[in-house]
Amino acid sequence: MKKSVISLGLASVAFVNVSMASNSTSAAKNEITVSAVYEGTPLVVAVAKGDIDTVKKFIEYGANVNEKADDMSPLMTAARYNKVEIIKVLLAAGARPSDKNEKGYTALKYAQLSNAAEAVAILKDAK
Repeated sequence: MKKSVISLGLASVAFVNVSMASNSTSAAKNEITVSAVYEGTPLVVAVAKGDIDTVKKFIEYGANVNEKADDMSPLMTAARYNKVEIIKVLLAAGARPSDKNEKGYTALKYAQLSNAAEAVAILKDAK
């Protein structure tokens, strides 16, 4: 009898846990959490996102294409993420490929570290 009561109690607890878990998962299906942290100037954020239209707008409105944020210039960020079209836009707007950060890295170095072959080719020509 004692074993029956314990078994019945464990079965009840297990059923309640499964029941609650199934209810919480159905509620979680309707909930989407997206989080991305971008730090830096608005131009650097646009570069990191790959938003070329916004990059062009910021440049048009006078954004400094050489301003560093989190020790990286917009060109370094574009090189790191192989954003080739953005690299071209930044270079045309006066971005300096020879600028170094506190680590002594240039945009070319970031492209090399990221194995961004297209970015490396453009930045080698830009020297």
